[in-house]
Amino acid sequence: METPAGNWFDVRDADAIDTPALIVYTDRVKHNLEVLKSMIDDVGRLRPHVKTHKCREAILLTIAAGIHKFKCATIAEAELLGQCGAKDVLFAYQPTGPKLARFIKIIQTFPQTTFSSLVDNFASVTQLSDAAVKAELQISVYVDLNVGMNRTGIAPGEAASRLYSACALLPGVCAVGFHVYDGHIHDADLQTRINRCNAYFGDVEKLQTELVQKGFPEPVIVASGTPTFPAHAKRANVECSPGTFIYWDKGYQDAFTEQPFLTAALVITRVVSLPDTTKICLDVGHKSVAAENALNKRICFLNAPELTPVGQSEEHLVMEAGEGHTYKIGDLLYGLPYHICPTVALYERAITIENKKINGEWLTTARDRRINI
Repeated sequence: METPAGNWFDVRDADAIDTPALIVYTDRVKHNLEVLKSMIDDVGRLRPHVKTHKCREAILLTIAAGIHKFKCATIAEAELLGQCGAKDVLFAYQPTGPKLARFIKIIQTFPQTTFSSLVDNFASVTQLSDAAVKAELQISVYVDLNVGMNRTGIAPGEAASRLYSACALLPGVCAVGFHVYDGHIHDADLQTRINRCNAYFGDVEKLQTELVQKGFPEPVIVASGTPTFPAHAKRANVECSPGTFIYWDKGYQDAFTEQPFLTAALVITRVVSLPDTTKICLDVGHKSVAAENALNKRICFLNAPELTPVGQSEEHLVMEAGEGHTYKIGDLLYGLPYHICPTVALYERAITIENKKINGEWLTTARDRRINI
């Protein structure tokens, strides 16, 4: 992908941007969507997760690229997808309590979109069945399989088969497949990731075959996050749901070098203080970049890679620059987050960049827990 002369990330009118700010390079987003499509044999097998961007414009670019299935994890994300006219949305979260009523309302509000949900126990699918019957709906469900993440789901086996079969006996719901998230597999070596996927996937395919033998239509399998996408992309008929690919980040760039996505979102910050002769202070605190990792694994600066983090608080990041450094108050630094998904959720908007200039903004609409519903 060609870029104008100079560093790819330079913004000519950056002086107009108040910091800290999230900036998104839209040409790189489009590039990443094309790379994603090139890594799979059938675009119809793509079901990207919108958790990374939570943004209307990114959804519309994805649809324009010919991708019409999506995955999401919040009601706000589901509502945003409905507003954008997405054709097929998997709510990858088991609705319970008030969330169930909101999920029903989402389905009623956006009839042009097919919404489905996860289930991993009989009580939850019964509640969903009751709600669907009351609303005169028929809701597709995916049985959530626990293949090692140990977060949600039911192990592939007899109990999962019984739950799947039970859905056929309940009104208002219909099991159509399995959700297989393997986010615990994130080894740096691709072959190790592939081997670990293969080690559990046989149990999933066995369960699928047994249900077909019982007379069910072949269950759809929705699998993968970004780390295991290359493994599942090679499986026939398996839908893949990466999310981070669209913006990429430092963590995945370092860990998964076989995936040729471009970093498309940065956090820019300014030097706001020089506390002593060797240190500089930036206006990028915990509230501006994901802080769940160790201090040295939160953000790296593309135009100042030699800086070493010393301490971070809510609004400040202190960096060691060394004796004789030339940093001045007001200097602009371009930061690449290690974890872009929670970083994006810290910003109500992203400033968009094209041809090294500001050209607009994308609201992070679904960072709110509620839009309208």
